[in-house]
Amino acid sequence: MRTARSLALGLAGAMLAATVVTADSHAPAPSPAIKARQAQMQLYAFNLGTLGAMAQEKAPYDAEVASVAAKNLAALAHLDGSLLWPAGTDADSVEGTRALPDIWANFPDVAAKAQALQEAADVMADAAGTDLAALQAAMGPLGGACGACHKAYRVPD
Repeated sequence: MRTARSLALGLAGAMLAATVVTADSHAPAPSPAIKARQAQMQLYAFNLGTLGAMAQEKAPYDAEVASVAAKNLAALAHLDGSLLWPAGTDADSVEGTRALPDIWANFPDVAAKAQALQEAADVMADAAGTDLAALQAAMGPLGGACGACHKAYRVPD
C-alpha cells in the first residue's frame, strides 16, 4: 500500500513539476494594451493598403471603397488611445512589441505626431471619394504622418 501511495505521490509531483517547467518555457502573453494597439495598427495597415493600391493604380479606383477606407482611417486616428500605451509596455521591457521607450520620454512629440496623423487622415477622408487625383494627393501627407511616428518611436524591421 505504501509503495502504491509513494508511486502515486511521485507521479503527481512529476506531473506538477512538468507543468511548471512547461509554463515557464513559454514567453509571457502580451498585455491586453499591446494586443489592442497592435490590432489598431493592423486596421490602419489594412485601410492604408486599400488606398495605397488605388493610389499606385495597382487596384482600380473605386470612390465608395476609397471613401470607406479613408473614413475608417480618420476614425482610428481619432480614437482615444491613452489606455493602449501604459508605461512598461515598450520593447525594452516586454516581448511582443516594437514600441521604443522614447514614446514615454517624449510624449509631447508623440502627441504632436498623433495630431498630424489626425489632420492627414481627415484630409484623406474628404479627398478619397472625390477622384483618383485627390486620393493620390492626400496619400503622401498621410503616409508621411504615419512614417514620422514609426521612424522615431518603433523598432525598425
